[in-house]
Amino acid sequence: MSHNIDHIDRNILRALQQDSSLSQRDLADRVGLSQNACWRRLRALNASGVLQGSTARVDRRALGLGLVVFVMVRTRHHSAGWLEDFRRHVQGIPEVVDFFRIGGDYDYLLKVVTETMDSYDAVYQRLISKVELDSVTSYFAMEAIAEQRPLPL
Repeated sequence: MSHNIDHIDRNILRALQQDSSLSQRDLADRVGLSQNACWRRLRALNASGVLQGSTARVDRRALGLGLVVFVMVRTRHHSAGWLEDFRRHVQGIPEVVDFFRIGGDYDYLLKVVTETMDSYDAVYQRLISKVELDSVTSYFAMEAIAEQRPLPL
């Protein structure tokens, strides 16, 4: 289902990216709509899949998750069956918070968030345990300059 996004929808999306806990009344006031008009637009944005639930941003450092690792994976396998097995395996590792199939020298990029180098090693051991991989290269983030930024609308 497609949805044409106009400037009012963009304003709604910007406001929700800044604070998804806004009441419907506050959101309507912020974007200059009546509550009913705002509700109809929210319903349409949800129905079209533009809005996909509501989540809270959590400060990973406050929870002791101080290590961010970008993991580059190369494989010799490119069959649909292998990819499905790999997807299922990676999605079963909760420390992998982002997972992309990419072009270039590597085939996949994973973002891993964990506590320490030892806990990352455990993630690494799980990653390589069930699926044959050609190479795994890890890049350790020294500083998060911009993280969890809103989409540019």
